[in-house]
Amino acid sequence: MKTKTFQILIAALALAVFQPSLRADDGMLTAQERAKAIKLLKDSEARTIDVVSKLNEEQLNFKPAPDKWSVLEVAEHIMLSESRIFGAVQKATESGPNPDWAAKTKGKTEFLQKAMLDRSHKAQAPEMLVPTGKLSRQEVLAKFKEARAKTLKFAEETQLPLKTYTMDHPVPVIGTLNGYQWLLMVPLHNMRHNEQIDEVMANPNFPKNKERND
Repeated sequence: MKTKTFQILIAALALAVFQPSLRADDGMLTAQERAKAIKLLKDSEARTIDVVSKLNEEQLNFKPAPDKWSVLEVAEHIMLSESRIFGAVQKATESGPNPDWAAKTKGKTEFLQKAMLDRSHKAQAPEMLVPTGKLSRQEVLAKFKEARAKTLKFAEETQLPLKTYTMDHPVPVIGTLNGYQWLLMVPLHNMRHNEQIDEVMANPNFPKNKERND
C-alpha cells in the first residue's frame, strides 16, 4: 500500500514539474515572459524620462552633427514609435491565430534582443517616425507616458494566447513575429534609442553644464 501511495506521489510531482512543457504550445504568456515584458517596459521608460527630465535646454537640443538627432529628438522618436509598434501587437491579434506560429517565430525572441541592442547596425526611420523637433520637453514626456501606460496595461492584463498571433515585420531578415515578440519590440526599441541618447551625451562637444535653467 505504501509503495502504491509513493508511486502516485512521484507521478503527481512529475506532472507538476513538466506541466509548463506540456502547455508550452498553447501560446499563452508564462509568468516569466509577462514579468520580463513588464520589467523591460518600466525600466526603459524610467531611463528615458530620467535623462530627458534632468538635462537643460542646451543639452536637450545639442546635435552631434547637422544630420544627427538631439536627445529631445531621440525621445520624440521613441514616443512616436510607441503606438506604431504596439499597434502591430493589436493588428496581429485581429488577424486570428496562426497554426504555424511556433515554427515561424522560433528563436526570434533571442534574435530580437541581440539585434535591437546592436547599435553597430543603424537603420533609417520611416518618415512618419522622424521627429519634428517642434515639441517641448513637457509635450514629449506627456505623450510618451500616455502611450507607455497603454502598452503596460496590456502587458499586465492580457489573457490572450498572444504567441499564437503573428504579423510580418517590414524588414525581411526579421520576418514573422508573434504577438509577444512584437510586444517586446516596444521596450527593446526604447532601449536601443536610450543607447543613442548615451552616444549623444558622450560626444566631446556635449554641453557640460548640467543645471536646468528653464
